[in-house]
Amino acid sequence: MIRLALVRHAKSDWGDPALDDHDRPLNDRGRRDAPVMAERLAQAGFRPEVILSSSAVRARTTAAVFGERLGVDVDIEPKLYGASAPTLLAHAADAAVPSVLLVAHDPGMSVLAGRLSRDRIEHMPTCAVATFHWDEDDWSLIDAVDPVEWTFDTPR
Repeated sequence: MIRLALVRHAKSDWGDPALDDHDRPLNDRGRRDAPVMAERLAQAGFRPEVILSSSAVRARTTAAVFGERLGVDVDIEPKLYGASAPTLLAHAADAAVPSVLLVAHDPGMSVLAGRLSRDRIEHMPTCAVATFHWDEDDWSLIDAVDPVEWTFDTPR
């Protein structure tokens, strides 16, 4: 069984216009939402074998909260910063484990969530979590078959 969780990074701080986009931290709401959503995912019983995160500060910080709550180390993947839906899915498959949590950015996350849910998820707001489960063992098949189960949760 393949399991995939998509987590869009929590809300970031736009207070310093001189700060590079890659270096923006979480704002107060993001720091509140990330632990709440990590707890909800844990309570739902989702336990990834690996967490892959974009290298952006806001994504790494979000991933660290999920990693701490789920007891999983975070692997930083610079190519997830601004990645397209196909790139995000390829990195999940390349992890070569059946259960992966990805923390990344829009528009890639919303496009991938929409694709995997057959357009039932239209948008991944900040700190949204979408999970997908397939009765397949081969990552190359999951884009071609519907998941047997999927969930979508937002902090609001």
